[in-house]
Parts: sequence; structure tokens; C-alpha cells
Amino acid sequence: MYKEILLPIDLNHASSWSKALPVALEHCRKFGSRLHVVTVLPDFGMSIVGSYFPEGFEKKHREEAVKRLHEFVASHVPQEIEVQHIVVEGTTYKEILSVAEQIGADLIVMASHRPELSDYLLGPNAERVVRHTKRSVLVVRD
Repeated sequence: MYKEILLPIDLNHASSWSKALPVALEHCRKFGSRLHVVTVLPDFGMSIVGSYFPEGFEKKHREEAVKRLHEFVASHVPQEIEVQHIVVEGTTYKEILSVAEQIGADLIVMASHRPELSDYLLGPNAERVVRHTKRSVLVVRD
């Protein structure tokens, strides 16, 4: 049923994957799906933001994220699961939507958390992905 499963994770927060990853893996095994693991880096390219970082910081930060993502997959995803590693930069929910479109994801599996007051004002990423995508989304609660 699902051939391309997208799993957005934050490498700095285990809560973004600790419960969602097992669910994504279960679906991959059941349907013979490919897992696409994406992590979104903040966009340092804005001139006002970029001026606070040393030259080459963005490239080094991206290279480190690629390395960490590969290490994460190697230690958490069984070898029999086909995986694509994706590192993108920008606004989290917008990049998740963009990657889902680019890879033709059938399903997005992502973690959510108990909303805080700021989430009601801004909207958490999971809620925005659910609201704006035409794809199926499985939200795994903390």
C-alpha cells in the first residue's frame, strides 16, 4: 500500500523519532517500502542571520548534519530497509512538504508532542504538515 515513507527527524531531539521510527519501520517491513529520513537545518542564508556566523559555517554545518544522519540511520535502521538520507535547509514544515512532493511519498510518519501555548499561536510542524499536504500522515504522539 505504501511504497515511499517519509520520516522527518530532528537529530538533536530523540522525541522527534523515538516513537515514530518504530512505526515507520513496521510499515516499511509490512509493505516493502523505502524509508526516506529527512532532517531540516535552519536557513542561515539570510544576510542578517548569516552575518553572525563565520564564513563557511553553513557548509560545515550541512556536512556535519549529513554525517550525523548517516550515523543515525546506521545505528537505528535495520540493513534490510532501503533508506534515502535527506538533509535540507529552510522552514521545517515547508521543507517536509517539499521533500514529500519530490520523492512522491505515500505516507509521512512524524512525531508530535503535547502542545504548548506557543504552539497554539504558531502551530506545531506536525499540525502544519497535516493541514497542508495531500498525502497521508501518521502522527505519532509522545
